[in-house]
Amino acid sequence: MPRIVIKVGSGVLTENNTIAKERMRNLVSLIAKLQDRYEVVLVTSGAVASGYSALKLNREEQISKKVLASLGQPILMSSYKKKFDTCNISTSQILLTEEDFDSRKRTAIFTEIIDTLLTHKIVPIVNENDISTTSEQVFGDNDQLSAHVAHYTNADLLVILSDIDGYYDKNPKEYSNATLCKIVNSIPAEALCADHTPNNAFATGGIVTKLLAAQFLMERGQKMFLCNGYDLQDAQSYLLEGVHRSGTLFCSAS
Repeated sequence: MPRIVIKVGSGVLTENNTIAKERMRNLVSLIAKLQDRYEVVLVTSGAVASGYSALKLNREEQISKKVLASLGQPILMSSYKKKFDTCNISTSQILLTEEDFDSRKRTAIFTEIIDTLLTHKIVPIVNENDISTTSEQVFGDNDQLSAHVAHYTNADLLVILSDIDGYYDKNPKEYSNATLCKIVNSIPAEALCADHTPNNAFATGGIVTKLLAAQFLMERGQKMFLCNGYDLQDAQSYLLEGVHRSGTLFCSAS
């Protein structure tokens, strides 16, 4: 059975400093449908935003961000569990840091855990461990984390659900004639070096981190699909119907 990693960011998962319940419900519903055809790993953001709903700390301060993550992680997982329970799907939480990918032994452990969970139709829910890590040990955004998870678990595809429809040839917010690129075989070097521009106060990435994730996978012969996470019709169409309506598929020409 093909394996996919789905990554959802804070911009999609939260609204007005709290979890966007309807969007989460739609995501869980999609994953339930996908399980008939794929093994699904979910990489999620939203812990800090969930914590902020319980305690208004300055999220710009590192220790405050860790406190918010510690508060928000159980809130986030509880929300997921309630929604997955309605679909009779069990979930597991896995917290990773950059160091987990630097050690063959540690990488082997978490990949074996994920393999075992998927064998039993359990959805692994992965997030970065913001609480106990130092600034040198973190990815800094879940786009990079999801790309590494997809690579090391030998996933056939990474799907990033974003607050944009895909990758455009120019900024669609500035240019009305911007065109969506449905298939990208190579990414310009200058695009990988641009400033990160997250649209959500709790997001840490932007289009650049998604391009870096795509580049990481393309260099290793793997694929990434970037599409809208507010409306999951494009994701469902591509994954379940094999119809590429919108969104961008990143794959190397070879």
